[in-house]
Amino acid sequence: MTLLGRGALAGLASGAVTLGVAELLTLALGRAGVVAGTPSPLLAVGSAFVDMTPAWLKETAIAVFGTADKAALFVGMGVVLLALCAALGMLSVVRRPLGLLAFAAVGALGVAAVVTRPDAQAVDPVPTVAGTVVGLLTLSWLASKASAPAPGGPGEPSGPGRRGFLVAAGGLTALGVVGVYLGRTVNRAQEAVEAARTRVADRFSDRPSSVSIPEDADFGIDGLEPFLTGNSRFYRIDTALSVPQVDPDSWALRVHGMVDREITLSYEDLLSEELVEAPVTLCCVSNTVGGDLIGNAVWTGWPIRSLLERAGVSPDADMVLSTSDDGWTASTPLGALTDDRDALLAVLMNGEPLPALHGFPVRMVVPGLYGYVSATKWVTDLEVTRFDRAQAYWTTRGWSARGPIKVQSRIDVPSASAEVRAGRTVVAGMAWAQHVGIDTVQVRVDDGDWQEAELSGEVSVDTWRQWRLSWDAPAGRHRLTVRATDARGRTQTDIEAPPAPDGATGWHSIQVDVV
Repeated sequence: MTLLGRGALAGLASGAVTLGVAELLTLALGRAGVVAGTPSPLLAVGSAFVDMTPAWLKETAIAVFGTADKAALFVGMGVVLLALCAALGMLSVVRRPLGLLAFAAVGALGVAAVVTRPDAQAVDPVPTVAGTVVGLLTLSWLASKASAPAPGGPGEPSGPGRRGFLVAAGGLTALGVVGVYLGRTVNRAQEAVEAARTRVADRFSDRPSSVSIPEDADFGIDGLEPFLTGNSRFYRIDTALSVPQVDPDSWALRVHGMVDREITLSYEDLLSEELVEAPVTLCCVSNTVGGDLIGNAVWTGWPIRSLLERAGVSPDADMVLSTSDDGWTASTPLGALTDDRDALLAVLMNGEPLPALHGFPVRMVVPGLYGYVSATKWVTDLEVTRFDRAQAYWTTRGWSARGPIKVQSRIDVPSASAEVRAGRTVVAGMAWAQHVGIDTVQVRVDDGDWQEAELSGEVSVDTWRQWRLSWDAPAGRHRLTVRATDARGRTQTDIEAPPAPDGATGWHSIQVDVV
């Protein structure tokens, strides 16, 4: 192995040791109750990258990777870290002081990422600092072994020789990887949250549901999205690289700002209120035409309008700035929280306690608005304010402030590029215009006339509806196109627009081969 090759291995081992020590110390301090924020350098650097990423790049990532965008980010971070550590190791074997200084500088960037997180505490930098110090010592030792000539020949490592160096570097790399794995997977807070979810489930186990889904709401067609989306299949788009693990016993919601009286609500306070159930379809603004970043569930919670009535909202207010446990914010038009729609502080999803992925213990659900201005998970703060006084996470990045959902439809059956048997077949899909309702859906084959599809039964204006059309399919290649009209007579436009800054538009079309 060449000198630079040994240097690269020394750098990789030192980087693994740095992260392993930092993650294990984060785990130890977390289990001891010393830290509760985001002291992990991996998560802090990743979160800082997410915060600094321009909106167009985030949209590209979501469009390409969908709900796997976070996994893609971690893979990308891993590749960059591997390359960076290898480069620092190679630098250290030829210019050791400069290489060690560069390694320390990278560690300092990790510390800066930790201390600038919204929930940072004074003790949070300790794991990253400790990991960097141990990593520096490891790199200095391995670099000296890698670059010192042995009596047996120039360029060979001293001490036990090449094999000993490889064993030491490989062993340290493995130990570092194990440390990272344990630090990321052994989570006392997660164990506590799952235990709390079990207690909440027991509390509501005998509660009868007030929502009845009629049979005609779901056609039951293979390949067609069901009317209700299972919790495990519900899309997840947010900026949290590590799912916040919020203990409901310590959770509190503060209501303040332009109100007559400030309110602090505990989880027990919330569960003691008169909770209601409502089927509501949620949609991400990043959903492209025909996309699947949308889902429908029955949510159980307390109407937000009741909470705001109790606080006494100023007549000059027009917006509520909600904040999640991890510092993310959303700006929701006040009218959407105080009118007759089922805007909820939700605690149950499809009859079960909210999964941690979807906001346990409490999240917001607001029909008719894209999630980036309404669907705050792990919500801990509601500030009644004005649009001209405050901005939220995405509005500071160029997205529109109010985010009303646009009428949309898509084709689920047949799938794009599918082979279809000639003769009578079913074309089916979904259509939505939350808090307005769907009036009609039309389908066009190639450049023919628009044909009206059959709609499933309407459960609520806040949910999507299935549609289907019986098609006598002739042999050949055909293009199917769908469009919907809402209950106010607005037909979705054929003008194609990307999700930014206020939601995608256009007609969903697919091509099929009839054989």
